[in-house]
Amino acid sequence: MCGIVGIVSKKQVNQSIYDALTVLQHRGQDAAGIMTCDESNRLHLRKDNGLVRDVFKTRHMLKLKGQMGIGHVRYPTAGCSSSAEAQPFYVNSPYGISLAHNGNLTNAGKLKQDLYRDDLRHINTHSDSEILVNIFAHELHQGKHPIDENDIFNAVQSVHRRCKGGYAVVAMITGHGIVGFRDPHGIRPVVFGKRETEDGIEYMIASESVALDSLGFELVRDIEPGEAIYISKEGQIFNRQCAENAEYSPCIFEYVYLARPDSIIDNVSVYKARLRMGESLAEKILRERPEHDIDVVIPIPDTSRTSALQLANLLGVKYREGFIKNRYIGRTFIMPGQKERKKSVRQKLNAIDLEFKGKNVMLVDDSIVRGTTSRQIVQMAREAGANKVYFASASPMVKYPNVYGIDMPSVSELIAHNRTVEELSDLIGSDWLIFQDLDALEDSVRRGNPKIKKFDSSVFNNEYITGDITSDYLDGLEKIRNDEAKDLELSDDDLHDSSHGEESALIDMHNSQ
Repeated sequence: MCGIVGIVSKKQVNQSIYDALTVLQHRGQDAAGIMTCDESNRLHLRKDNGLVRDVFKTRHMLKLKGQMGIGHVRYPTAGCSSSAEAQPFYVNSPYGISLAHNGNLTNAGKLKQDLYRDDLRHINTHSDSEILVNIFAHELHQGKHPIDENDIFNAVQSVHRRCKGGYAVVAMITGHGIVGFRDPHGIRPVVFGKRETEDGIEYMIASESVALDSLGFELVRDIEPGEAIYISKEGQIFNRQCAENAEYSPCIFEYVYLARPDSIIDNVSVYKARLRMGESLAEKILRERPEHDIDVVIPIPDTSRTSALQLANLLGVKYREGFIKNRYIGRTFIMPGQKERKKSVRQKLNAIDLEFKGKNVMLVDDSIVRGTTSRQIVQMAREAGANKVYFASASPMVKYPNVYGIDMPSVSELIAHNRTVEELSDLIGSDWLIFQDLDALEDSVRRGNPKIKKFDSSVFNNEYITGDITSDYLDGLEKIRNDEAKDLELSDDDLHDSSHGEESALIDMHNSQ
């Protein structure tokens, strides 16, 4: 999970990109980067580890000149923590292409070999984002010179033909414009919009619609699966479907956890989808325990609030805020080590004893991944005086790793893998545990857009929609994603065939200090 943004304007874009990345900060708190292109076609780059507000100081912003640019925020992952992992990436030939990417190429190992052998391009990192920018550059080089929008679309078509996995991309072609495109399944989200100004129309491409809203851009629509949008530096906009047999199969975990509730993704309101998740979960509770003794529903902030509120309404019980959150602690399931996650839970949440004492409490969370957080929160509820502690998950049991750009842990660290609901309830210490049904979850989202016939629900059902995920591939992910590997920082050979889009990079370029 990362955040991407690209803007074409008639005026300086540095502040707008900065503001958009700040709004997308929930998609990545580990690193940030901005690259701009000025009127003389000179590129300016700043990227480093840290939050947006920490990476970009006034002295950096003054150097980021230009009327078009792209930006990226990265979330914590396995691998080294060097600022070289930050995006955008850049290749000089042809034209000078910079690229920011959200997702993961599942055939990165083969692509890297093909680039060496056939395309005569050197890859200096283990990042599939570097592979992606080089493939796009190579394919663009095959077109006529000077290029036009058809050459760009032909290059994207070749990218779709060669690359497998989930990816949403913004790429800036120096002196020409910005292109945004999405994998043929539409796994990772990306939208575009426009803003009327005195100087003319500005365009933005971004991971979520909230980035558009906050800057006064009008949401035009989502980029379709397999589609490419090209915005020239003069402000002309072109689009083409560049993939054969493209179909909507968005990542359902975006709606459960990743996206902001005020976003619209694939014409579905995330907020309303989460309301419906709460409704269906309440209906399941009433089916299984019509004579329940729940006194109060308490969400585990922040993502589960919407579902928990609707669940409480349908159950006819009180909804209360029982945990106060420290907003300066990152999301725990993607923290880089088990010790760090355990330490962060108590720092992240504090219980309000009055809301728990002597009550039968239903805790609601968006999901249970490792179970570390859930176990400690249940214990916190008991220490606060709860009589009974029930636990509800707005999503089904997370049993399998994600391979399309979310650094979910290895199978061995997923608490639900090869376990029953009863076993999980014992492990987290709850008196009763209930999960959302997958059909109900998918229906909660699909009701917002009936055109979506299927989802990437692989973390729940082990069905990987790209059709190329083998046991060997998953074994490779196991090596680089488990906590022991993260603590030891695996060698280059261990990472060779299992590279992840934001997991490792060994060089930094033009990184102004």
